[in-house]
Amino acid sequence: MEAVELQQYLFNHLKENLPTHLSLADELGDLLNLSPDSVYRRIRGEKPLTLTELKKICERYHLSLDLLLQLQNESVLFDAPGLNSAPGEFVDYMKAMLLQFKYFNSFKTKEIFYLCKDAPIWYFYLFPELAAFKTFFWSKTINNMPALSSKKFSLSEFPYDDCFALGQQVLEEHNKIHSVELWNLESIHSTINQVAFYRDAGNFKSAEDFDAVVNSFHHWLDHMEQQAAKGVKFMPGANDLSYKAPIQFYVNELILGNNTMVISLDNKRLSMITYSVFHYLFTGDPRFSSKVMTSFDTLLSRSTLISKTGEKDRNRFFNALREKVEGLRN
Repeated sequence: MEAVELQQYLFNHLKENLPTHLSLADELGDLLNLSPDSVYRRIRGEKPLTLTELKKICERYHLSLDLLLQLQNESVLFDAPGLNSAPGEFVDYMKAMLLQFKYFNSFKTKEIFYLCKDAPIWYFYLFPELAAFKTFFWSKTINNMPALSSKKFSLSEFPYDDCFALGQQVLEEHNKIHSVELWNLESIHSTINQVAFYRDAGNFKSAEDFDAVVNSFHHWLDHMEQQAAKGVKFMPGANDLSYKAPIQFYVNELILGNNTMVISLDNKRLSMITYSVFHYLFTGDPRFSSKVMTSFDTLLSRSTLISKTGEKDRNRFFNALREKVEGLRN
């Protein structure tokens, strides 16, 4: 492929992957500090991009030169938001998640495919007590926040109202997107283990705090079961008029997932995988997404659909999870 063709391929790729309401020329003009005429000459291939301009474009849109040049190798470029910054307040992480979901919803058609090793993070913000516990755990035990080093979990001291409010907004955005989720009986084990660890280590300030978290965990399971039964996502206490996008809830009791997600946005796919508990790596490489979706579809064919149909299997699955949560009181 000649240089002009490669440049035109680059701009076609950008145009296809921009939300429909955005103008490629306007975006590039702002990014490269160029006039509209200069931008269009580059888009038409009349003016070659400089290496500096190409670098800015690749950084802004998370592009791989290997992919753009159509090099046939097995390298995949991932974006790791927050990689170069020290752990901060969890509220900043929630703000970034909200922006990400608003970006997803800027596309006309969108769909999420999630292979759950653990329950997706945003679901923990359905109820305030469980949300506060998870936020405290992530902040103290994972991010090792110095201000929490000698603290015990207390709902009155650490309600994390700001994070809960953001989590509710994330859920509202998430509920607009059709989801296909593949769960396992192990998908809530990490949270059960976290509550048990804090219980045994004396990291709950009071028995009332512990009971409130376990009760909230039960409410959470009840809500997840209701979503599966209705086959749609909605907020706790919502009426039928506020029901949002469909959810297809699958269970596979033999295969443990790996928290991989593929988001279909109009005519492209974005893949996300987790690292360091709650951080994500992103890639727009179509080869990677295709590989992930092939595996996902294979697992679905060997799984049980429990949303809307499959009442017996649905009851068995959620009752088994409730027994595990109630076991925390023993």
